[in-house]
Amino acid sequence: MKTIFDKTAREELINRISQVSENNHAEWGKMNIFQMLQHNTYWNGWILGTDPHTYRQEWLGKLFGKIALKSMIKNDKPFDKNVPTSEQFKVKARTCDLESEKAKWISLINAYQNFDNPDFIHDFFGKMSREQIGILAYKHTDHHLRQFGL
Repeated sequence: MKTIFDKTAREELINRISQVSENNHAEWGKMNIFQMLQHNTYWNGWILGTDPHTYRQEWLGKLFGKIALKSMIKNDKPFDKNVPTSEQFKVKARTCDLESEKAKWISLINAYQNFDNPDFIHDFFGKMSREQIGILAYKHTDHHLRQFGL
């Protein structure tokens, strides 16, 4: 199973991120390319703990989070299209500096090489093992790159 903690998997994702351009359009979902970039830089910063975050599991996640996580990362199957996003990850801005945001995202992907965020608690899935985080982070990145044909 692919994981963000594997150097080869990170390099593959970075090569795909490098191909992002203003000409990419969503094949599903409501985000434009700029919102997708900002969503991913924020999301990965949240996982990595690069900015101050409050980590806590939502009540619905306490009921169904572990079951949903197990289902999502049990095999190499990519995430389904139109998986709902938590409110905190919905980006309102319609544009950004594309090259700067790509560079930031690539830097965050590279930061997984030294991952150390013992405080991380997913808002829906709850406390996760390093292995679970690695698979989820890979699949999340892959999902959004596929969303834009990359």
